[in-house]
Amino acid sequence: MAASETLTSQAYIQHHLTNLTLGVHPEHGFGFAHSSAEAAEMGFWAINVDTMFFSILLGYLFIWFFRRVAEQMTAGVPGTAQNFVEWIVDFVEENVRGSFTAKNPLVGPLALTIFAWVFLMNLMDLIPVDLLPYLFGQLMSVFGADPHHVFLRVVPTTDPNATFGMALVVFGLVLYYSVKMKGIGGFAAELTMQPFGKWGMPANLLLEGISLLSKPLSLALRLFGNMYAGEMIFILIALLYGGSMVLNITGGMLQFVWAVFHILIITLQAFIFMVLTIVYLDMAHQEHH
Repeated sequence: MAASETLTSQAYIQHHLTNLTLGVHPEHGFGFAHSSAEAAEMGFWAINVDTMFFSILLGYLFIWFFRRVAEQMTAGVPGTAQNFVEWIVDFVEENVRGSFTAKNPLVGPLALTIFAWVFLMNLMDLIPVDLLPYLFGQLMSVFGADPHHVFLRVVPTTDPNATFGMALVVFGLVLYYSVKMKGIGGFAAELTMQPFGKWGMPANLLLEGISLLSKPLSLALRLFGNMYAGEMIFILIALLYGGSMVLNITGGMLQFVWAVFHILIITLQAFIFMVLTIVYLDMAHQEHH
């Protein structure tokens, strides 16, 4: 089902770009937002329930599947699931070995978690754009809710809260290992003495500070921007449905072509997030002399 007849194209797009937000509204109190404006008025502490639900669910599925395969692992002829998991683990391990020069038992599992989790969250973009929001709207209508005021975004990585949340965790680890490996004095010296030496301290601090802060920004915005654009294209293609047979066929063909191309973007963005995390942590472990 494409856009409802009662929705204009603009309202349809807006509906699909609005999260299911829970928070305290200054006028209506605690509850779910009924529009994007209400969600904005709820402020910083509002929670995007759909982002939380799908990200936690996909994280759990990743852990459950890999744990189940690990428990059933055999030294004999491996099954399909074991081959698949071993291939992913080998792929991640190869990237860690190629980009991380220090020794840290956290980096391998972290890289694997990032790659698999981000990939699964991105993969949700291939589900037909109207399917889950429509089913959720019908479910909520049973409880008396207006489907037009029930929102659901199924791709967590199209929410900057999710991408910035992950990027800030990586940034926290970068700061932690920078101080742990170099000491507070060594880390401060790296920020103030590079690249122009002690005479260029204000410029050094500015350049190194920008370089440091660009790490979480680059991680979060690259992933969010690519996935948001991909979601928007699926939504725009969905607007073609319901016009005529020609538009329906054109929409179907475009949907298929973009989905096939989007598989590359989905995988590439998960890979880039993982590789940059490894590189940033490697830089945090290195000492400048």
